[in-house]
Amino acid sequence: MKVLAVLVLCVTLGFSNVDGAVTDAEIKSISERLYSLDSNKASASVLVIDPQALVADSQTSSETDRSSKPLFSFLNENALFSKPTYAALLSVLDNYNRMTGQAENFSSQQLAEQDKFVRETMSNTQVGRELFAFLYNKGIYKSEEDFIQDLKMMWFGLYSRNNNQLDSSGFEHIFAGEIKGGKVSGFHNWIRFYLLEKSGKLNYYSHSFNGPWTTFPDVLGMQFMWDGYYKQVGSAVIGSSPEFDFAIYSLCYITRPGKQCHLSVGGSTLIIQTYTWDNSFYGDGKKFIGSAYPATP
Repeated sequence: MKVLAVLVLCVTLGFSNVDGAVTDAEIKSISERLYSLDSNKASASVLVIDPQALVADSQTSSETDRSSKPLFSFLNENALFSKPTYAALLSVLDNYNRMTGQAENFSSQQLAEQDKFVRETMSNTQVGRELFAFLYNKGIYKSEEDFIQDLKMMWFGLYSRNNNQLDSSGFEHIFAGEIKGGKVSGFHNWIRFYLLEKSGKLNYYSHSFNGPWTTFPDVLGMQFMWDGYYKQVGSAVIGSSPEFDFAIYSLCYITRPGKQCHLSVGGSTLIIQTYTWDNSFYGDGKKFIGSAYPATP
């Protein structure tokens, strides 16, 4: 009956009542399990980064290029990008118009790519299955299909950031990045960063924080220029698999919407800040993801 009561609250009121159902200790425990299960993360043999210049928070707005080389020194694409979850992410990343105020229009194939990404990451990996089992046991979802369908709406459902156009989603904002008000908005995925840097469209300037990890995944707060648009602090988990990023952001949004979410990753604290989108809704009054990203470790 207790589980059922929690489920009724979650379905009726969105995720605002999950806070009491999931404790901080449980979030730290499940995040460590997700970390340990991330078999698709990069290793030092396939990924090498060169963070170079470290700047103070007071210097992040200066738009000064302090690094002479790219952030990514080496990536064995064959070792990672052939994996199903990476391939699924790559197929979705190029489906977006980065300018807010211009409506997104998806083909049937692109909608199928969104569905495949969610299912590959959440149904076909140990990371995704562990996250679902945790949320199911807490009474937040009654079936795996409910979980999948809710993630699809939560992450890929469109809303308007500018000009009353359906121009944005949580996925686009966080994983692909957007341009709003002449600046980069969102953009918190290392694979997207790598691809744009490789293509010559992104110039890495510096970083303002580096997580305590000596292996992947690591966390960086980066300053960069994307085709003439600047990002003051674009934080991301570096070297993690797509399923790990998707899982920890979903975990934090579902359990701590609009708040700081304290994870434990490899024995060290990782804080994820989430934001709800409050101007439009899906389902029975549920809120889309506005943003989610690593805060300063």
